Amino acid sequence: MALHKINTKVIIIGAGPAGAGTSIYLTQAGIPHVIIEKETFPRDKVCGDACSGKTAFVLRKANPEWLKEIFASEEKFMPSHGIVFVAPNGKSLDIAYNPNRIPGEQAPGFTTPRMVFDNFLFDKLPSQHTTIFQQSAVKNIDRENDIVTVTFTKGEDTYEVTAPLIVGADGDKGIVRKSFMNDNNSAKAYAVGLRAYYTGVTGMHKENFIELHFLPEMLPGYLWIFPMPNGIVNVGVGILSERIRSKKINLREQMLHALKTNPNIKHRFKNATLLDKIQGWGLPMGMEQLPISGDNFVLTGDAASLIDPFSGEGIGNALYSGMLAAYAIEKAVRQNQYDRAFLKEQYDDVLYKRIGDELKISATLQRLCRYPWLFNFVVNKANKSPSLSKTISCMFTDLDMRDQLRKPSFYAKILLNR
Repeated sequence: MALHKINTKVIIIGAGPAGAGTSIYLTQAGIPHVIIEKETFPRDKVCGDACSGKTAFVLRKANPEWLKEIFASEEKFMPSHGIVFVAPNGKSLDIAYNPNRIPGEQAPGFTTPRMVFDNFLFDKLPSQHTTIFQQSAVKNIDRENDIVTVTFTKGEDTYEVTAPLIVGADGDKGIVRKSFMNDNNSAKAYAVGLRAYYTGVTGMHKENFIELHFLPEMLPGYLWIFPMPNGIVNVGVGILSERIRSKKINLREQMLHALKTNPNIKHRFKNATLLDKIQGWGLPMGMEQLPISGDNFVLTGDAASLIDPFSGEGIGNALYSGMLAAYAIEKAVRQNQYDRAFLKEQYDDVLYKRIGDELKISATLQRLCRYPWLFNFVVNKANKSPSLSKTISCMFTDLDMRDQLRKPSFYAKILLNR
């Protein structure tokens, strides 16, 4: 068994969107780095498969041609122009991402299987600054004298990679987080999701709006129905872990029961076919602002618990955190500073300044979903008031407006028809 030693500037564990985002922007900065990935691409990742405007923003900023490539591949990527909210009482509200969109304008977001999207990103990674190891198992991570050493195996060979900084892009249960941080995530910050792929689902929106159904039995979670390319539909549920435990919910049975019996849904699945087994995964949600860096390390994506607590968005936040991590790392390399205080200032503080309010608002909205009467009230009013409907639509692009949803005065104005 051969032993190979490599010295580099940055080590990235994980090549999903968080790791890929970091790598892409490190490459732009000309910073040598090593990526260690346990799987071989293309590989699947259980997910809702929806990519928001934040995903498009990071890709466009990296290379505008990549986004053109995505929207030119309709067999792999489906443009989406909005979202449908279905209240607990069954009333629905269509929210266009851009209500003033002109015909032919590019969609803000899209849906695509993670098998496709993650491989799309992975194909963009090779460069003179990037060394990639797939099918590799990390055995140990040590930190000594401000140098991180990662020992991993690939086949029969063993590698030791050293660098002044490591990026954890390997999920909330990943080895980087376990090696550098005590697990300080509250169980209340987690949800559990199930995903299934169906064909033959009817009644999809003509502009490929994704759907969130806030069923009474799933609050403060929801059931989603996302249109995908080639007539496939991603169907799933996401519910807080604490509710699953307290109510002793069998999530798979509850999802299938809803598809079979819910009056707004069952007719759409009458001739639908389940393509594969229903799969589940944990959702590390950004319910509070936790430390996401320390001496010689930063955490990105799920490893940093950045999934949106209300929408469940993870891909966009993973890419965005990877981009900001790379910016911070560029400064760290330039100034040869990898200590906790410097990385907090350059990464944690910057990231939470950019998306911290968004996560706080979403956490509040998730808690408001515990009150179905409030959700029903807003949707009923919005269906009767085009101006209110447009206001709610704008909230998806204007964070200040979305913050109004947290304030009692917003609902008082609706009640008084102001």
